Amino acid sequence: MNTHNSILEANAMQTTSKKFPNAVELFGRVLLVAIFLLSGLGKLSAYEQTAGYMSAFGVPGALLPLVIGFEVLTAVMIIIGWQVRITSLLLAGFTLLSALMFHANFADQTQMVMFLKNVSIAGAFLLLVVNGAGKFSVDARKK
Repeated sequence: MNTHNSILEANAMQTTSKKFPNAVELFGRVLLVAIFLLSGLGKLSAYEQTAGYMSAFGVPGALLPLVIGFEVLTAVMIIIGWQVRITSLLLAGFTLLSALMFHANFADQTQMVMFLKNVSIAGAFLLLVVNGAGKFSVDARKK
């Protein structure tokens, strides 16, 4: 009986130890795209200011609805884990392009930090391109 309980406890620990990395992957995806989801939704309440900011950098404000849609939709896709490799590649490109367009003033330390933040986020997306979404995802359920 004692051996049987030890085996059950070992199996329970193994199951828990397998679920933990999967939960961490999911939490990591949520943290990674929270900035895009909140930024996209935030642009709705600051629409005119955001369009003006884009225009100041030579980006037509008319593109703002596409930017909002892209940020919100891709964030949700990453969170639920659907088409994560493709979506992550698109977000890596978007993030690098945003860094180059809006944060390339390296004489301003804040802008340099924002640039490096974007580069780091793009790196995390590239890791998702290689590794996929993990077990807790729509992509994993399809397999």
